[in-house]
Amino acid sequence: MTEEHKQQVAVFRFGVIHEFVGSTRLAYGEAAELLREKSARKWEIPFSTRTRISPNTILRWASTYVQNGRKLEALFPRGRSDSGQPRVLDEETALSLLALRRQRPKLPVPELVRVLGERQTGAGLGRGPSLSTVYRFLHQHDLMGPAVSEREDRRKFEAELPNDLWQSDVMHGPLVTMGEKRRKSYLIAFLDDHSRLVTHGAFYPSEGLPPFLEAFSQALLKRGLPRKLYVDNGSAFRSRQLEYTSAALGIALVHARPYRPQGKGKIERFFRTAQTQFLPGFTGESLDDLNRAFERWLTDVYHSRVHSSTGQSPFERFTSRMECLRVAPADLRDHFRKAVRRRVNNDRSVTVDKRLFEAPVELIGKQVEILYHPQSPDLVEIRCGQSSFGFHRALDLHVNSRVTRTRNGSLSLSCEPIPCDGGKLWEGA
Repeated sequence: MTEEHKQQVAVFRFGVIHEFVGSTRLAYGEAAELLREKSARKWEIPFSTRTRISPNTILRWASTYVQNGRKLEALFPRGRSDSGQPRVLDEETALSLLALRRQRPKLPVPELVRVLGERQTGAGLGRGPSLSTVYRFLHQHDLMGPAVSEREDRRKFEAELPNDLWQSDVMHGPLVTMGEKRRKSYLIAFLDDHSRLVTHGAFYPSEGLPPFLEAFSQALLKRGLPRKLYVDNGSAFRSRQLEYTSAALGIALVHARPYRPQGKGKIERFFRTAQTQFLPGFTGESLDDLNRAFERWLTDVYHSRVHSSTGQSPFERFTSRMECLRVAPADLRDHFRKAVRRRVNNDRSVTVDKRLFEAPVELIGKQVEILYHPQSPDLVEIRCGQSSFGFHRALDLHVNSRVTRTRNGSLSLSCEPIPCDGGKLWEGA
């Protein structure tokens, strides 16, 4: 399993246990009920065909996370003790069987085995599994019962405390002047579920990952760290960088179910308010004009006005329980760095975004992790294992051409200018 795969598994495990290891204390009996609920539900576990998690496994993950200083690395998967041993169903067959059953849930099992066998024979994989094996496998994954009804038990909810839950989404904004062109703007906003306060909101020239991460960092600096962040399923919200950043900060990233927008009702309601009460009165031209006007409207109107659902203004309700807020760490910016893995070449060089960097001599031939801000890619931090080998700037090949090695093996940098014999081409002409 690659390092990237381990990170995905660790992020998933944190999402399962975050209620047990968070700062909010669970009431008597609430922890046991929550544990029963989590072990009874079905999960989409990364890189696994299983859909259930036992109570002992959940408790073991939580205990390991706390005992290892609440570091995300503690939840990285270890190697299987039965690795290499034969199993009745190989992983490819099991995944194909699960996918086929979910695509055609009413297909009888004998017909299911026949279709699967035809696909495997056509792909040169031999005969399909036996009927008894498939029956056992489907029973283990709870896929033998009747189809679940499409009716859902939807209920209104509200977070108990400020920063318990943030909702975030993107709204298409008006055309404004950016440089010399008129371009569409996008409102990226974060809303506290308990108070309806907008922890940060601004218009950006794009709805991609870089502006979303910038808006997220501003919200954290202004209002502290939420316990959960509830987002949609867009590409920016599904990025591994956002998942890893959130988990490293102890924030559970929760995605809305596809085609089920009901859970994001509060942020959608705020967007309708902005569209009907702010945008009609905006008279500026540029993106800066738009953001200045929007900030004034948030402060003077939206945050100060009594909300119909809570009976308080968003600012008053948010600040009434300030003791519950978690302050953003001093090194918050470092949590938003991009991480890539590279092997150090024999000449100590590594390449990141088409830029060359030099690693220390002792890292030659080793796999290293390189952390950097996409906005300033000329400065990177190099890590190997749990150790940092400092910050490094992009390699200057011209400086390296003047480095010489003395007889005792030490290095020296020549300050003598390189002689130039130019001009001789035309000598005697």
